[in-house]
Amino acid sequence: MNLLIRNGTVVNADRTEKADVLIDKGKITAVGTGLNSSNSDRIIDADGLLIIPGGIDPHTHLEMPVGEIHTADGFYDGGKAALAGGTTTVIDFVNPLRGQSYLEAFDEWMRRAEKATCNYSFHVTVTWFDRQAAEEMRILTESYGVNSFKHFTTYRDTIMLAPDKMLQSFTHARKLGCLSTVHAENDEIITYLQQKLLAQGITHPKGHALSRPPLAEAEATSRVIALARIARAPLYLVHLSCAGALDAVVAAQLDGQKVYAESLCGHLVLDESVYFAEDRETAAQYVMSPPYRTEKHRQALWNGIASGAIQTTASDNCTFTQSNRNRGLHDFTKIPNGSPGIEDRMRILWDQGVGQKRITEEQFVAATSTNAAKIFNIYPQKGAVAPGSDADIVLWSPTKTHKTSARTHRHAIDYSVFEGMTFTGSPHMTILNGGVVFENDRVEVQPGQGNYIPRRPSA
Repeated sequence: MNLLIRNGTVVNADRTEKADVLIDKGKITAVGTGLNSSNSDRIIDADGLLIIPGGIDPHTHLEMPVGEIHTADGFYDGGKAALAGGTTTVIDFVNPLRGQSYLEAFDEWMRRAEKATCNYSFHVTVTWFDRQAAEEMRILTESYGVNSFKHFTTYRDTIMLAPDKMLQSFTHARKLGCLSTVHAENDEIITYLQQKLLAQGITHPKGHALSRPPLAEAEATSRVIALARIARAPLYLVHLSCAGALDAVVAAQLDGQKVYAESLCGHLVLDESVYFAEDRETAAQYVMSPPYRTEKHRQALWNGIASGAIQTTASDNCTFTQSNRNRGLHDFTKIPNGSPGIEDRMRILWDQGVGQKRITEEQFVAATSTNAAKIFNIYPQKGAVAPGSDADIVLWSPTKTHKTSARTHRHAIDYSVFEGMTFTGSPHMTILNGGVVFENDRVEVQPGQGNYIPRRPSA
């Protein structure tokens, strides 16, 4: 489809300009004033709207198995939720079982993604490391388009990697030109506090927050930064949620270390008080790791985004049905961890960021799209409204309001952690691969319409 978008304001991470945008065969062919096209299939009037790059959510979990259950949002429903919220590309996670071939696991996730309705790419989790794993990481990099590998410092019985193996993996990833990403929480602190709380008879979901204090995240963050320094490896810290962890990141950045940080939309608006709701089912809906924090930590995160110390925002979209969560109502350690957000992320960042004058429009674009594209090496293919870039575009209305509700969201769950919140600033139209897929508050997209996005290693 050939499209001409007229009369809008193009906002990129580095500049804002009044311009038209011409799209041909899924690519942006021109950006400028007074553009004309005799063969356009449609001319779109963007008066009063911002023309921004489609959002890139660098942290999602779609159709992810956890034991005998799996996340409710798959690549079909999750993709529709993403498009409705202005996100056109997600980077999801391949999570091999310990000892499972990484190549086999990658193929499994690619089969799950065959019905994807938005564009997608994959990180691969390093759940074990030896010569075979190192060789498979090389193949994933050179032949499968993977340039980032995830590591966990917790969940020792399933996906946690021992510190010595993590150091080896960091070093190997650097040699491959890949980025090491880390979920940083101190497993020893968490396990100790979980056992202590249960022994005291505290089984309510509030135990989740009590057993994962900010100190557990701050300590693990400092530790993996030290490992990355020794390995001389670039590091990306997922879902940074507390001031102490941010302090460690800023100190490393000021010392010249290449450390990137990501914050989640939920951590920017929700308070830890949600875990102390008397109703256990309600409290269980918010269980995710790291847990939501206090106002002090939320303000630190906003300061980090405004200063550039935190480069990206994500959803960590990981949805479980209420019935799955209810299995842990009387033992908080059995509640499956995760939260929705793929549809709400960009609205939250605009409303609470630009709307509250914490960040500029350009910083909004950087934090929701461009920085992720640069860090994961798909820029300017993604993350820019520029000639030659893919035509993943959002026409953003800075005045449109949206009230979040489980009755209207596209997530495959019957609750929302943002229930009843109203956000000002929302997508008016979403264009995926050159075609209109969201308009008039309706998503019109076919299974498999999303493309796999391979990512090259860095030099």
